[in-house]
Amino acid sequence: MRYLLLILCFLYSSNIFAHKSSDSYLSIDIEQQVLSLKWDIALRDLQNVMNLDLDNNGSIDWGELKQNKSSIFAYSLARLTLTSNKSECKINADNLMINKRSDGYYAVLYGKGECDKNIEHLAIKYQLFFNVDTQHRGLVKLTSQETDISFSFSPDLKQKTFTLTENYTKETFLHFVSEGIWHIWIGFDHILFLMSLLLPAVLLRYQKHWIGVDNFPLALLEITKIVTAFTVAHSLTLSFVMMGKISLPVMLVESIIAISVVIAALNNLFPIISRKRWLLGFIFGLIHGFGFANVLSELSLSGDSLFTTLLGFNIGVELGQLAIVFVFMPLAYLIRNAWLYQHVLFKFGSASIAGMGCIWVFERAL
Repeated sequence: MRYLLLILCFLYSSNIFAHKSSDSYLSIDIEQQVLSLKWDIALRDLQNVMNLDLDNNGSIDWGELKQNKSSIFAYSLARLTLTSNKSECKINADNLMINKRSDGYYAVLYGKGECDKNIEHLAIKYQLFFNVDTQHRGLVKLTSQETDISFSFSPDLKQKTFTLTENYTKETFLHFVSEGIWHIWIGFDHILFLMSLLLPAVLLRYQKHWIGVDNFPLALLEITKIVTAFTVAHSLTLSFVMMGKISLPVMLVESIIAISVVIAALNNLFPIISRKRWLLGFIFGLIHGFGFANVLSELSLSGDSLFTTLLGFNIGVELGQLAIVFVFMPLAYLIRNAWLYQHVLFKFGSASIAGMGCIWVFERAL
């Protein structure tokens, strides 16, 4: 089995992406008929659609960014349309800067927009990178004297009209519930970590062997403890990060998440913790919470907008996890004593997850 793990670590030759997804952060401040824009776009995403690395040395410096200023503004603003009172607001480039965020360098675009009349309704059409990256999200913070709204655009939701005098608390909450569900379902590292903890939930360790549990309530209790511990842990971290209490570099977080996947999977093959696996769920859940927070923390939300967004996103993550549990548990219990489960799904599955985790560790540590 040890040799199998070593082989698996090198079998996966396909590119495995880090958990941090492609996001841009657009802040729009409205004052009467004037719009002030601040738009943070990752240099790695811009590099995918235009050549910013003019000397081909593998990095983009400030000089290269300045030389590409007009191209960056032209590309970005062509994919953002702001409309008020059925008339398109004219957006002019103001300034370009560079900012280092927790997950790398971003181009920061500043602009001014002017509409024909005082803005009461603002329609935003966002199309940045959707044609090259179906997982890209455009996170928007819209502020004025009357409102403070957070939202996100996706390939399935490219346009939205906001009425500045309306309350969007309920809609924002439901929107970020769906975003939380989507986020957990594309977070393969989170899913594999959870699966590593779920696989032995229908088994008991007896005389150095795994055997099927006698009854479903016992397995359900084990799952409840694991999922609850994981939920409490990452909810704590997510909340503290969003409130600005703690922070860690994204690449460090992603590396530890990858290590957690390896440890949880190896614990199935060479059990050190076989009865209190909820401890693994809690300890590493604290780190996974940083991964969830990376999606929202850069919006710099506060007040009711922070609470609504955070609550909705967190509930969405839990619903996404529970969907996985509800599908997995009955099937696993039915075949828990079968050779297919104990040797293929449990042993080879855990070894495969550990191998995938090895690749993530190597990729994210570089």
